[in-house]
Amino acid sequence: MKLRMTLVMGLAIFSLGLLPVAGMADGPDYTPEGPNYHPDHPTTPQGPKSAPKGKAYGYYCRGESKKHVKGVKGTAFSNCVKAMAQADKNDSLTARKACKSLSKKHVKGVKGTPFSTCVKGVNQMRRDENATVATSSAV
Repeated sequence: MKLRMTLVMGLAIFSLGLLPVAGMADGPDYTPEGPNYHPDHPTTPQGPKSAPKGKAYGYYCRGESKKHVKGVKGTAFSNCVKAMAQADKNDSLTARKACKSLSKKHVKGVKGTPFSTCVKGVNQMRRDENATVATSSAV
């Protein structure tokens, strides 16, 4: 009798174990709601792809550091923005003269110096201004 009882109990436990698995084989009948968020990791600098409209000097200084250095007035970014504003107001001012207050020291792991980035930015700003003036007068 003990063998028969053990066999029946084993069969009952086995069938109870299969019942939930068979009932949920298809999965839930609902789709979860909520945002479908898959972040992309940008490999290029953040910011707009085309030249800004108006006086957005920070666009041309995107690569500059915004960290304060002890003993230096302002940040490399803020000094670059100030130089851009000076160069924009005074067309006779060269890019080198406008950016002369920025550091020419190389920082390990950073492409260029704050000075060279500023000079490139001033030249690019002037090229963009000339291009917009030429296209607006051609229309």
